Amino acid sequence: MGWRLRGSRGLDDLALITEAATIAGEMAVSMRAAGLTTSYKADKTPVTDADMAVDDWLRARLTAARPDYGWLSEETVDDAARLDCSRLFIVDPIDGTRAYVKDRPWWGVSIAVVEAGLPVTGVFRAPDRDETYAATAGGGARLNGAVIGCSARDVLEDCTLLADAPMMKHPAWRTPWPEMRIENRNSVAYRLCSVASGEFDATLALSYKSEWDLAAGDLIAREAGCQVTDHKGRRLAYNRPSARFRSLVCAGPALHRLILARVQPIDLPD
Repeated sequence: MGWRLRGSRGLDDLALITEAATIAGEMAVSMRAAGLTTSYKADKTPVTDADMAVDDWLRARLTAARPDYGWLSEETVDDAARLDCSRLFIVDPIDGTRAYVKDRPWWGVSIAVVEAGLPVTGVFRAPDRDETYAATAGGGARLNGAVIGCSARDVLEDCTLLADAPMMKHPAWRTPWPEMRIENRNSVAYRLCSVASGEFDATLALSYKSEWDLAAGDLIAREAGCQVTDHKGRRLAYNRPSARFRSLVCAGPALHRLILARVQPIDLPD
């Protein structure tokens, strides 16, 4: 495949999670076709029987292959034992459940391997678009086997941004944002991958995101040349007691600096 890796375990992990994400995506598509049972969490986000079934299958498959790895997933009760693991899987079995339920293509299976607080291997599989994004630390990022890289855009005007349009147009901004082409995606991992591939120039979120939303996409975007930080410019660190981040900024270096200049002064409430 042409990957430059730090060792054979990286290649083994890449092959393992790529296969797992592909099978999990097929399972999700099949269950949707058969009819889903949907309920709602306390935060009013939807969860389906497919989310749970895919999560159960992934956990069984991946932890059987790597019994010494920890586990963190959106659909599994958190176990603090993961904090003592040198490596762990961080998984969102169906990222973008709202899109998945509505037969929109912007959802997928997100799997990362994290070591010493940073993602070292990551895969995002988008079944409805037959896309597999993958990266290893130091090995670059690929989409369906082809090398990808982020946009080199260096102006905000007319850039393509994945964000909440009402937020961007809110009158509370000290300086109004210039005209930009703004879209949104339910899947945060897909937003990161879309910036990594150059399909969009940037993504911005000023709301809480979880480690499973970001781990795989963070690595893929970084390996494609992006800067990925919170709105204060801090790099994201993983496998922490609280698996949440306050915000997200992802873009090529020049555009990332311009976005940070506008959002860094903001102090968001906890």
